[in-house]
Amino acid sequence: MLTAFLIGFAVLIVTFAIVWMIGCRVKNYGFVDATWSYGITLVAPVYAILGTGYLPRRLILTTIGVVWSLRLGTHILVRLLRHHPEEDHRYQSLRQEWKSPVQFLVFFEMQALTVAVLSLPFLLAAFDPRPYFTIVEILGYAVAVLALLGEALADHQIKIFASNPANKGKVCQTGLWRYSRHPNYFFEALVWWGFFLAALSSPWGWVTIICPLMMLWFLLKVTGIPLTEKHSVERKGQAYRDYQKTTSAFIPWFPKKNAS
Repeated sequence: MLTAFLIGFAVLIVTFAIVWMIGCRVKNYGFVDATWSYGITLVAPVYAILGTGYLPRRLILTTIGVVWSLRLGTHILVRLLRHHPEEDHRYQSLRQEWKSPVQFLVFFEMQALTVAVLSLPFLLAAFDPRPYFTIVEILGYAVAVLALLGEALADHQIKIFASNPANKGKVCQTGLWRYSRHPNYFFEALVWWGFFLAALSSPWGWVTIICPLMMLWFLLKVTGIPLTEKHSVERKGQAYRDYQKTTSAFIPWFPKKNAS
């Protein structure tokens, strides 16, 4: 198991270093976001191939993880290419603080480390020898698949809204976005609770609780909602402030009828 993890980690380290070099050359570090999302596609199949556990378990969880990873990574990559060479505002801000490309290399490799940690459910499941599925495990698969579909729907709805020139400067309040300001983030978090449940019955599966908790921390406190909200207020002003008053930030819920 340790050998499989180290091989996967090495693949991530090399991949993120290559993407860092590309980012330096094209003057756009935003490609790290797509690379991060593709990370599970890089390591989960390695674990499935090297794993000695129950084959159906290896195949099912790896397939769900790779589908989630490819969909999200491609969604982000297409958006990056559409805006290139304009760099995401987050990395423009970091450039003001970090003058050396080496600092960005460290940042990229820290992203590789987070993917390695998040890959633990796939690692433990790949080496789980039990020739049967538990109820909790099946529940985890179901939660992950439903959350993946929810995240894809939210991304599709905002893409359709943004593609209409008549909506320029407006706030999307249709579909899932009527009930949450960040339904994509909500379902993203739910995906990782699904992966946790899928791995929970495996030996040492309880340690994978770090994965959904880490994802929640990123989404709620670090690079998710805080930065997205700040950028949305800067671009859309009072319209977004009104949206904040009526609509749940994270968990989908019925909007308030009257903003105070």
